[in-house]
Amino acid sequence: MITAARELFAGQGFAATGTEEIVSRARVTRGALYHHFKDKTDLFRAVMEEVATEMAESLIDRELQRAREDVEVDAWDQLCDGIHAFLDVCLENGDFQRVMLVDGPSVFGHEAWDGLVEKHGYSLLAQWLEKAMEEGRIARLPVAPLTRMMAGLISEASLYMARCEDPVQGRDDAGVVVDRLLSGLQVP
Repeated sequence: MITAARELFAGQGFAATGTEEIVSRARVTRGALYHHFKDKTDLFRAVMEEVATEMAESLIDRELQRAREDVEVDAWDQLCDGIHAFLDVCLENGDFQRVMLVDGPSVFGHEAWDGLVEKHGYSLLAQWLEKAMEEGRIARLPVAPLTRMMAGLISEASLYMARCEDPVQGRDDAGVVVDRLLSGLQVP
């Protein structure tokens, strides 16, 4: 069911996907859907968890590969590399943008969405920004607004790529802009 729902949610969005379509594609009964999930929103939450887990695993795999290659970088370089790795994974996994960035906030509301990002994303981003400031790589700025603005930059770059006619070119263009904006934070 999750696989069928994910295909439909990613392809046409949460609002345009009906439970009848999901059960038909999954080849299960409506009763089976409601046996496992309270409603369509509950199923969407399970799809989000799967998509988020895949994204995290992919990013961790990339970082482990870099560690095996014994590449030493400071916090700022790790953060910049992490942003680009995230954008690369978004290019490879188009479900992420639609499910997590477009429909997630609209289905669960911005307060609930902010709480989820606060719990899983902002704290890690804030830690790395603090480390980069302590290492003297970027200018000392208030961390809370910088973290939110960096998260906005990352999600908007991802959404731009998802909406491009040519996602590969969109990834390249977004990367150039992200690098230019990030360079403005660096200490000369």
